Amino acid sequence: MTQFPTTNLPNTQRGQKALIYCRVSSLKQTIDGSGLDSQEHRCRRYAEQHGYVVEKVFTDDVSGGGDFLKRKGMVALLEYLRRRRTTDYVVIFDDLKRFARDTLFHLQLRAQMDRYNARIECLNFRFEDTPEGKFVEIIHAAQGQLEREQNGRQAVQKMCARLEQGYFVFHAPIGYRYEKVGHHGKLLVLNEPYASVIKEALEGFASGRFQTQAEMRRYLEGCECIPKNAKGQIAKKRTADLLKHPAYAGYVEHERWGISFRKGQHEPLISLETYRKNQERLNGKPLVPTRKDLNKEFPLRGFVVCGDCGHPYTASFTKGKTKYHPYYVCQQRRCDSYGKSIRRADLEGAFETVLKHMTPSKEVFALAMAMLKDQWNKREEIQSTQEKEHQKALAEIEQKIEKVIDMMIDANSDIVRQNLTKRLAQLEKEKLITEGQINATAQPLGSLESIARTSLDFLANPRKLWESERLEDKRAVLKLAFAEPWAYHRNEGARTPNFSLPFKALDEISPPQKEMVPRGRLELPRA
Repeated sequence: MTQFPTTNLPNTQRGQKALIYCRVSSLKQTIDGSGLDSQEHRCRRYAEQHGYVVEKVFTDDVSGGGDFLKRKGMVALLEYLRRRRTTDYVVIFDDLKRFARDTLFHLQLRAQMDRYNARIECLNFRFEDTPEGKFVEIIHAAQGQLEREQNGRQAVQKMCARLEQGYFVFHAPIGYRYEKVGHHGKLLVLNEPYASVIKEALEGFASGRFQTQAEMRRYLEGCECIPKNAKGQIAKKRTADLLKHPAYAGYVEHERWGISFRKGQHEPLISLETYRKNQERLNGKPLVPTRKDLNKEFPLRGFVVCGDCGHPYTASFTKGKTKYHPYYVCQQRRCDSYGKSIRRADLEGAFETVLKHMTPSKEVFALAMAMLKDQWNKREEIQSTQEKEHQKALAEIEQKIEKVIDMMIDANSDIVRQNLTKRLAQLEKEKLITEGQINATAQPLGSLESIARTSLDFLANPRKLWESERLEDKRAVLKLAFAEPWAYHRNEGARTPNFSLPFKALDEISPPQKEMVPRGRLELPRA
């Protein structure tokens, strides 16, 4: 049995009350190992040999670097001592490094312990209240800080080396997880179902399906698999972080460590073009956010406007004798329709009639498909032209890179070299983006039906998407089918809507007598 050095306490101090503090550097050590258990066991044996009575044990599973007040276990220990400052305690540590691996924080923590009349004892170090003892104690604390900073430096160097090779080294973004893959070691791999949800959100923002970050955030909040806070919400900053994260496009970057934008080793979730569009939208003029009070009960609120004044209707439930009744109403005081309610069934029924008349006949849709296919086939020529333009742009960028490198070699000023280094990093990023555009244009187009199946289904029958239970689908119908808000008069009914370009085109090629398509799935014409 291991014998610890004794403190030679007089018998009158046997039965001294003691507290134990144990700490490991990470939660993984707590789960996978027995670090905390072994520390507590050793400390209890030490207390038993010295005749101490252990009153409570405090633990932490965070790193020793930084402010000790950020450690929950240490904060709880200090608070315990503060509330019982009339009682003299012995605080037992397994190792001096568990106390504080930072010289400044070590001294501050010692002062806190002294303030609460607590005596510190350590299994591998003896505290002495002498000038020599204090000097040795500070040297040991400084040594612990040196080891911590050296370990941190080595960790950063290894992470930088991995980043330079294209490996993502930080906490896996949502939609990914780490997995050991052959010679790669730990590599980001897609993690379903999160990956598909994030992909749809990022591509939806790039395409304009989500006009604002708020709409994208509400979509994510409606997905059960996405983690949220206690209120079932997602923070605003988190949405922006998702859109800015280059890892989703298959790239890595860390400016603070000098790692420029470069191709990653992991599989991308979205294309580089989609990522670029999202950055342009983030840096552009923000759009007016969608109203927060949209809900499934009134999907047309904010879209349908008053036929008299042109302001959007609001909506609410009015209490009747036995139940509540839903109404749309104009709240513009100078409007002739101010305060006049419209039954939800009447207004939304009129809207569904408009959608019904938007459904083209089979003949019209077949003709439109034939015209669309003809234009689709011509895209190969356009694609070839775009590829040549991108190749020309790539050659110009490479020439600029060569010039910047020559200027860096001839530069005599450190400031000039720093500016040229930044310019070189920007050109390298532009080169990667242009190469991504070339790869995108080099991909075969495929058939129109296989690529645009969802869009064609919508054009064939927009009412089908409107009948979805999801509010996002209903809002998509309003954005995709109409060029501007729809006006409805409380007495005269629906005004002529202004449809979006695709439905205008279908209307222009329609014969005078329109044949309505029966309910059910419309089969697309096959080549």
